[in-house]
Amino acid sequence: MTDLEFVLMEKSTSVRSRRPPLGVRVMRPALAALSALSPRLAAPLAERMFLTAPRHNPPPAERAALASARKATVHADDAPITTWTWGEGPAVLLVHGWGGRGGQLFGFVAPLLAQGYSVITFDAPGHGTSPPARSSLVAFIRAIHAVDRALGPVHGVIAHSIGAAATACALRDGLHADAAVFVAPPTDLALYATLALDTLGFGRRARELMRERVEQRLGVPWSTLNVPSFAPLMQTPLLVIHDRDDVEVPWQDGALIAQTWPWARLSLTSGLGHRRILRDAAVVREAVFFLLAERWREPASTDGRENAMASSPA
Repeated sequence: MTDLEFVLMEKSTSVRSRRPPLGVRVMRPALAALSALSPRLAAPLAERMFLTAPRHNPPPAERAALASARKATVHADDAPITTWTWGEGPAVLLVHGWGGRGGQLFGFVAPLLAQGYSVITFDAPGHGTSPPARSSLVAFIRAIHAVDRALGPVHGVIAHSIGAAATACALRDGLHADAAVFVAPPTDLALYATLALDTLGFGRRARELMRERVEQRLGVPWSTLNVPSFAPLMQTPLLVIHDRDDVEVPWQDGALIAQTWPWARLSLTSGLGHRRILRDAAVVREAVFFLLAERWREPASTDGRENAMASSPA
């Protein structure tokens, strides 16, 4: 069994073994019936659900952190993106995940400022305070480029979940950074979509039609969004941090990205899950000092570095 096959197996098992939320269990019979009777009617509904991220009110700590920043609006393809900036100096970009907000990564701000960085974060399209209602991984990628052009140049990136996959694509497409940190990064958007829509009750034909609609809307084949497929070509030094108890994105995803990305290493945690990992002091410290070390590393010294994959004992 290859590493990719193992990751796909683990991901499928993880998703299918979890009990769906009550709302999903209530909707599933109706969606399954519609999908069986008319896949072409079910596909637009699946597309809408797939491209709509949940929104949550930020807690007081996030609001307080954002209140101390310089707020601005940047546009990407006519979509307004709310941004926040702290400090002066080389810029580090913080990128949230699906259904998240830029303020979720506020725990990284003070440590980065203490090391002489400035910090930029934003609400991706369809997230937080940024319209429109629809979003996608491609919208994330375009937002990253737009923020870099308007407020950069970016010298480092710390990205979470889908935001990490979007950052990987942005780096592939020309974003420059001295180093990047991916926290709980997923490998394959297509598989996640398949499993999520299957959980909701959409049949195979409805899922296939939905994928065709999404690819046409975004103008990008899903195959180009698979991080391990292009990771071997990347040159940006990368630290992947993933929790063994993450039930949303299995740690094997992070391991595969670290294994296929030159100059990458993997750091595993335990007991933090998918979101609490962003507030862990040890994780924040490791991410900040990785960026700091790469910032001051002599360029010539990267020539002989081996692709390292360091992890904690199983």
